[in-house]
Amino acid sequence: MQKRGFTDLPDERLIKRGDKVLRDLFSKGCHSIRQLTADESDAKAFYRFLQNDRVSQEAIINNVVANCQAACKGKRVVCIQDTTEINLSSHAGRISKDEHIGTTNAKKDKGLGFFIHPSLVLDAEQCIPYGYAAVKLWSRSSEFTSKHERGYKKLPVEQKESYKWIEVSKQTETALANVVESMVIIQDREGDIYEQFALTLDKRTDLLIRSRGDRRLADGSKLFNCLSDQPSMGDYKLFIPAKATRPKRTAAIEVRYKEVEMIRPHHKNKEINSSVKLYLVEAKETNYNGSDKICWRLLTSIPVISTEIAMLCIEWYSWRWIIEEVFKILKKEGYNIESSELEYALSVKKMCLLIMETTIKLFLMRLAYAEPEIDISADACFTNEEQQFLEHQITHLEGKTPKQKNPHRNTDLKRYVWAIARLGGWKGYESKRHPGITTIWTGLKYFKAAFQGWEIHRNVSTR
Repeated sequence: MQKRGFTDLPDERLIKRGDKVLRDLFSKGCHSIRQLTADESDAKAFYRFLQNDRVSQEAIINNVVANCQAACKGKRVVCIQDTTEINLSSHAGRISKDEHIGTTNAKKDKGLGFFIHPSLVLDAEQCIPYGYAAVKLWSRSSEFTSKHERGYKKLPVEQKESYKWIEVSKQTETALANVVESMVIIQDREGDIYEQFALTLDKRTDLLIRSRGDRRLADGSKLFNCLSDQPSMGDYKLFIPAKATRPKRTAAIEVRYKEVEMIRPHHKNKEINSSVKLYLVEAKETNYNGSDKICWRLLTSIPVISTEIAMLCIEWYSWRWIIEEVFKILKKEGYNIESSELEYALSVKKMCLLIMETTIKLFLMRLAYAEPEIDISADACFTNEEQQFLEHQITHLEGKTPKQKNPHRNTDLKRYVWAIARLGGWKGYESKRHPGITTIWTGLKYFKAAFQGWEIHRNVSTR
């Protein structure tokens, strides 16, 4: 795994400062610059870094993309897109009202903020996170009107906010075209846009998008009913993680698939293809009647010629929860960026990008522990000094029985994730549930405070 940091900024000092910012965000787990920095001088340097015109939003994105390209070179990958809003309305009286901030979807307080739409890259076989192939940030006008007032349906797709799905797909393809062996771009229902399916894709790029509308097909049938008479072609179990009031469960899924030809909607640009051939994969949950019952209809350019390929498409789509976890860590369940006291929205945007890059290490840590067959070096997340300190911690965190011992070897990231998770409140029993992102994030905060004390003691002791 490549070291993640800054490689392309106008000044070597900015690169060093940027790398320090990333290290502090990773180890201290908060958005507050006062809490991230050791003293007034360090805080001023942090503020200057965020406000420096030479550290532009685009420059940070370019570095984030470069880290991703280095990590996923030669791999088969899936690229998952989604959107989140950053609502800064709680600081409306203080934050500067400029072109970098506008209205959001929040109805309660007429939201004030901006939007982020990343393309998260994962290994297609092991689900290892490599980073982001593209990130789009934008803000709406303060006079943003309704779809009806804007005549939304008659607008060219390039003038619609939904164009973000196509735009980021193109950016992802450009960023990874000469880097990866192949890529699958995965989107939720909002990405179900006819123009996107009609695009000419690179031979190494495929789309996998959940269907939103019951489209017309060339044979006169409708998309949602075209598989109704077809028997199940396979079944399997799918783990559904807990979310809000929904408990976790294991869903029994029936699989169906077939090739379909979609007709261009009548209101679309007549210059694009009149029809598009794709494959439809349906994943339907049985023996469950809850409101969140799974019925995924996935449209893909991948030739689905076997049940194994259909199940692989379903598995890839189920990985969408990972990008939702990124947003959770960015917001209230982690860094709580919406509580930032920065005075400029552009600085908040830069901070969001830095935090998102930091979350890749968090996911590496959780994945390393959750998947025993995946071998990730400890160097991907911790320096030699930090590993030495964690070895001291392990001797204190281990219990007396074999079940309470750290079972992992030195240099393996799993060994140090065990220690971080124990600091975050995990009990350390291998038979129990593996530590989650929040536990790891909490443990990192305790780790950094203890590590700083250890460094001070070590330095004083050697004088």
